[in-house]
Amino acid sequence: MSPTVVTRFAPSPTGYLHIGGARTALFNWLYARAKGGKMLLRIEDTDRARSTEGAILAILDGLRWLELDWDGEPVYQLSRAARHREAAEQLLAEGKAYRCYASAEELVAMREMARAAGRAPGYDGMWRDRDESEAPIGITPVIRFRAQREGETIIEDRVQGRVVFANKDLDDLVILRSDGTPTYNLSVVVDDHDMGITHVIRGDDHLTNAARQTQIYKALGWETPIFAHVPLIHGPDGAKLSKRHGALGVEAYRAMGYLPAALRNYLVRLGWSHGDDEIMSMEDNVRWFDLDAIGRSAARFDFAKLENLNGHYLRAAPDAEIMQRLKALVPELPNGGELAAKIGTEGWGKLERALPGLKERAKTLVEILDNAEYLFAKRPIALDSQAERLLDEAGRKALGALLLRLESVETWTPEALDAAVRRHAEEAGLKLGKIAQPLRAALTGRTTSPGIFDVLEVLGREESLARIRDKVLHSKSA
Repeated sequence: MSPTVVTRFAPSPTGYLHIGGARTALFNWLYARAKGGKMLLRIEDTDRARSTEGAILAILDGLRWLELDWDGEPVYQLSRAARHREAAEQLLAEGKAYRCYASAEELVAMREMARAAGRAPGYDGMWRDRDESEAPIGITPVIRFRAQREGETIIEDRVQGRVVFANKDLDDLVILRSDGTPTYNLSVVVDDHDMGITHVIRGDDHLTNAARQTQIYKALGWETPIFAHVPLIHGPDGAKLSKRHGALGVEAYRAMGYLPAALRNYLVRLGWSHGDDEIMSMEDNVRWFDLDAIGRSAARFDFAKLENLNGHYLRAAPDAEIMQRLKALVPELPNGGELAAKIGTEGWGKLERALPGLKERAKTLVEILDNAEYLFAKRPIALDSQAERLLDEAGRKALGALLLRLESVETWTPEALDAAVRRHAEEAGLKLGKIAQPLRAALTGRTTSPGIFDVLEVLGREESLARIRDKVLHSKSA
């Protein structure tokens, strides 16, 4: 029987859970679930200057919102520093690492000489074979890994294929700083080994680290995990993803009104494909996902595609779920307090009744709230510029004639209202739009809305007739 697949998501808590990190977490989650394995979570918090408790909470919250759960408790890398030091001491004792007493000035000079000679600015091994009896006084040494100098380090990567590194280009990296704190590459190797990680799925900016880590694995006598280095996400213009492209935290997408299911669907398609399928449930993804279908070229982030996909998920989601998400979203908006006061208790009921029509015309939850503003507007409602043009003298005259007809409608339902307005248009010799458009402007203050008869029904008889009277009896600036 093949061993259980164990993946890990290992973010550094120096900021939010950015969109690239969210995709990495998703790929790890999907592969583990597809293979009946586990995904572990490791918080790589060894950078004490930049790691914050707030960032840790933001990462955990972002994963929960995306509905990506992990197995077991999160592992905090900092708490394992003693274990990392133990591995460094083992390498030192076995001659696979050594103490380096180079001063800061010597290291700067070393880098400058390398640049002048056209070489990469790496460490030249000055203490690799020197006797410690030559150690200068007053310098606390670092411990460096004794990297292989001859031959090649080969990574058989599940995404990138065979990647070959000339060992002469991999210098002796520091694995323990002079203050005794371990460095990234050592900590990652020890943690991945101790956590039983079988597959390391991460961004391809870690490829060089994979070569360094492979050498550390071998030096410690441990089996190397399977690597899968995923190309990074670029903007629509092919440039490195930046904030203007969408390099935002997951919480920003939540605040913009995206649904987690839509964002997951969009992210999984950034670099991975299953034929021509675009809309894919998590069940589909778990059934189909494999590393071999991840492309080698950078994926391009496209807000328009994400919006369209989100619109699909909005229309397909049950109204009860959308209402729940809208109520959770309002407090997070910049104008959340003001909007919550506007909506009040009664407004949520109106919004729920209007939701089927609002969902059809929106691509985000924020758009739903924006388009629903007419439900909570206080009379006399304000008009946008296009609505004002519709309610010119002719528009108000047509509305005045319609008002008499609507006042006589006994059953205030969309069907009865539809019949009354159509009958009125026919008798007046007007196309339906010539009446419906000024009516929409008077009721919503805009030229677009859900179906006008649904708007009348949700607003109710009293409010609808009052809004129409406001515009018929007052000038267009009312």
